[in-house]
Amino acid sequence: MSSTSPNHKLLIYQLTIRLFGNKNKQVKPWGSLKENGTGTFSDVNETALKSLKKFGITHVWTMGVIEHATMEDFSELGIPKDHPAVIKGRAGSPYAIKDYYDVNPFLAENPTHRMAEFEAMVERVHKQKLKLIIDFVPNHVARQYHSDVKPTGVLDLGEGDLSGVAFSPENNFYYLPGEEFIIPEGVHVPVESVQPYHEYPAKATGDDVFSSRPNINHWYETTKLNYGVDYLKNRATHFDPIPNTWFKMRDILLFWASKGVDGFRCDMAEMVPVEFWGWCIPQVKAKYTVDFIAEIYNPAQYHNYIFNGKFDYLYDKVGLYDTLRALMEGRGNVADITRIWQQESGDIDQHMLRFLENHDEQRIASEFFARNPNYAIPAWVVSATMGRGPLMLFFGQEVGEPAADAEGFQTKDGRTTIFDWWAVPQWQKLMNEGKFDGGQLNAEEKQLYDFYAAVNKLCQKSEAVQTGHFYDLQYVNNWGQSPGYDDVHMYSYLRYTENQILLFVTNFHREESRTAEVRIPQHFWTLVGLNPEGNYQYKDLLLAKKVKGSFRATESISIQIPANGVFVFEITPQ
Repeated sequence: MSSTSPNHKLLIYQLTIRLFGNKNKQVKPWGSLKENGTGTFSDVNETALKSLKKFGITHVWTMGVIEHATMEDFSELGIPKDHPAVIKGRAGSPYAIKDYYDVNPFLAENPTHRMAEFEAMVERVHKQKLKLIIDFVPNHVARQYHSDVKPTGVLDLGEGDLSGVAFSPENNFYYLPGEEFIIPEGVHVPVESVQPYHEYPAKATGDDVFSSRPNINHWYETTKLNYGVDYLKNRATHFDPIPNTWFKMRDILLFWASKGVDGFRCDMAEMVPVEFWGWCIPQVKAKYTVDFIAEIYNPAQYHNYIFNGKFDYLYDKVGLYDTLRALMEGRGNVADITRIWQQESGDIDQHMLRFLENHDEQRIASEFFARNPNYAIPAWVVSATMGRGPLMLFFGQEVGEPAADAEGFQTKDGRTTIFDWWAVPQWQKLMNEGKFDGGQLNAEEKQLYDFYAAVNKLCQKSEAVQTGHFYDLQYVNNWGQSPGYDDVHMYSYLRYTENQILLFVTNFHREESRTAEVRIPQHFWTLVGLNPEGNYQYKDLLLAKKVKGSFRATESISIQIPANGVFVFEITPQ
């Protein structure tokens, strides 16, 4: 056995800065910044970062850094006020960027020095030997995009566009000549505006809506960026010469990389031509050591965006997340896990970013998902250890945040808002007024936190998890071959290097324990150069009460695994 692969087992912690540091518990739906409060860069402080480091985190994804459209008024800072009719929520969406060369003023203690405060946060992150990831939103911008602090000589997006034509490779936007943009029916505007919103000619909307009348379910607050694809003419491409947008977006990435950013989570990356990424990413990497993560939902494009687009990592949402969600909800079949590595991502597992929560998805503990956060235990172990790729947590996941409120624009839908000024109750208990010591958690919440910490530690310490090979055991373990083995709810596999063998046994049944036999086939022992008739020992690495024993390679391991249970056995020759 040998493994010479580099370690891709990043442990990424996603946090929304304005919620992460907000200590105000008295918040109200559609509340203003003054009423509901916000976290700031200063809340991502030494105490917080040390806590994350101890928890096992390697990378911090701070969401909502770059200046986006908001209903708050910062005109005293020379920032033009946004029209509330084209903003979602009082706070606004972090994915409706207003100025690519600035940070949000409300994230600074002194908004005049907001960039310096961001840079100080970057230094704090690096001082703890952590790395910083921020969002890059390449597909669309806020409808009233305008950079008031762009570097000398930089032209704004749209500056110099020929707005009288629907498409030109040199335009940054797509236009609808002769048409006025119409605000969708049903848009709630809680802040008064003296003048109605005016946009003429109308620009295409971010989710590929080439109409002046998007509906309320579209990304009506954004405008689509033009990378040289003529969508109205069968997506004809115009990539030679290089379109103007390509240069502007590359330079934005270089600007943020120069600030010490270590990685970019690229929003809706597959809505941007893969040719752009293949051109741009190598240029950024030639100057800076940075990682690129693609938010992508089409498995048919995975290989394309890795090998041609040059991305380091891809979201594994349509695949492992969807499969594990079904199991956590008490439906589904573990056979789908086998299908994923066999048919979808087994040969690129080191590039697949696994998660069970993020800002787009419903919280595990919400009434719209699993309700009980403990139902995530086997799913989280599979997410963390099945492959060599990175792992991501969303702040509050580790203590069972249910996202039970209707925050304002974000309705009661089991998601933590990205649009509103708000508080995250379970997270506030862990944050404990800035001590970040979990001082307000109850015993059950602390136990859940400790579980996540133990899995993180396993990912950090285990060579087999970080760089080892994968061996699926389902083909020799089923109702017919292994007594008591529930092949609908139980999933077992090995991770191994020449120095370590780990056996993972999970039970996704939410109510029932299992007494079962788990077999390891002769083929595996021969594959790794060990005696297929030898005697071996096993001990559990995850549970507080250690489970251990011995077995002969030709025989099964007898286990009793509880509902939502997990065993991680290290196997050694006896």
